[in-house]
Amino acid sequence: MKYTEEHEWLDDVDGIVTVGITAHAAEQLGDIVFVELPEVGTEVTKDDEIVVIESVKAASDILAPIDGEIVEINEAIVEEPGKINDDPEGEAWFFRIKPSEPEQMDDYMDENGYKDFIG
Repeated sequence: MKYTEEHEWLDDVDGIVTVGITAHAAEQLGDIVFVELPEVGTEVTKDDEIVVIESVKAASDILAPIDGEIVEINEAIVEEPGKINDDPEGEAWFFRIKPSEPEQMDDYMDENGYKDFIG
């Protein structure tokens, strides 16, 4: 797993990267009430705004952590956004992306680096 400074986690399994937000981010947002995900097949560029999250506290955008194509989205969190608060680093992933430049993953922190970052 890799982590971004924007509190996203990335899990690369066989060349497909699953992306979600960290437990720390979910805590900071509070109760999540709405999520809008990109469409499957969308080509994204690193730092594009591709997900909208609304909580009782704030609205936030999630940026694409890498270049690539969205190959799957998690419909379950669209139907029940509260799942993000319950299991942000497990079943409540946001989307899966097929990277066009996998080496972009090298720019991100490992788990220990992320723990130090949120310290």
